[in-house]
Amino acid sequence: MKKHSVKIQGHATSISLEEEFWTAIKQLATAQKRNLTDLLAEIDRKRGAHNLSSAIRVYILKNLQDPDPPEKI
Repeated sequence: MKKHSVKIQGHATSISLEEEFWTAIKQLATAQKRNLTDLLAEIDRKRGAHNLSSAIRVYILKNLQDPDPPEKI
């Protein structure tokens, strides 16, 4: 597991993710033609009570299960 420092909506935060998940979220952002920080900000806004790292993992899982659902988060 590795910590990744990112800026989300103007504030710095660190996200602890396994490299495989970090690679997957970057690939999803690219496939969706989105900026990684914009995608992370969206996940952050919609995560509810989950911590951000968990919300990212769930987002990746939902995309693997159904890459074109109406609402992924």
